[in-house]
Amino acid sequence: MIDKIVGAFTFKAGIYKEVEEDASFTTTAWVIVAVSALLNSLGTSAASVHSIGGRWIVAALTGAIFAVIGFGLGAFVISWAGKTFFNADVTFEEVVRTIGLAYMWNAIGFLGIVALAAPGLACASGPITFLAGLAGLVAWFIAAKEALDLEWPQTIGTVIIGWVVTLLVTAVASAILGLLGLAGAGLGAMFRSF
Repeated sequence: MIDKIVGAFTFKAGIYKEVEEDASFTTTAWVIVAVSALLNSLGTSAASVHSIGGRWIVAALTGAIFAVIGFGLGAFVISWAGKTFFNADVTFEEVVRTIGLAYMWNAIGFLGIVALAAPGLACASGPITFLAGLAGLVAWFIAAKEALDLEWPQTIGTVIIGWVVTLLVTAVASAILGLLGLAGAGLGAMFRSF
């Protein structure tokens, strides 16, 4: 497991193909997504609520739940679009395993928690989190390419379709959270969906 995580963080060739073919990795991929989403949500929510307490925990948990739902929907749409538009030989579980491993880049969003300890450091964690998000997006494209076995233009198109659907769902979730006074959690969920 650690080898797979290190391999994904270092963009090791073949790591996504390995997890695509390992049916026992499906549960692990979901755990990676859930833990990464919670860590990211804790960091994002810390920046928006500015104190440790019930509101921070509720915002973090709510944001993580929406992020996991968004991930599942995105994986479904990517597998469906790949099969429907490009005749990819892929299953939902294969997409979950590959992009689930790539999702671990989102855990770096936990660095946002430094805003609670030292608000001045928030400006340093922001660029790191942004770069990790870009690396995570690249990892998603690589992971999806392995799962879909398509050429790059088709893979990119398929991932963008999944991303748009996920953003729409998280935008609706953000509106709901905003009505509940948890707008920071909702906005965080929207930007960490991928």
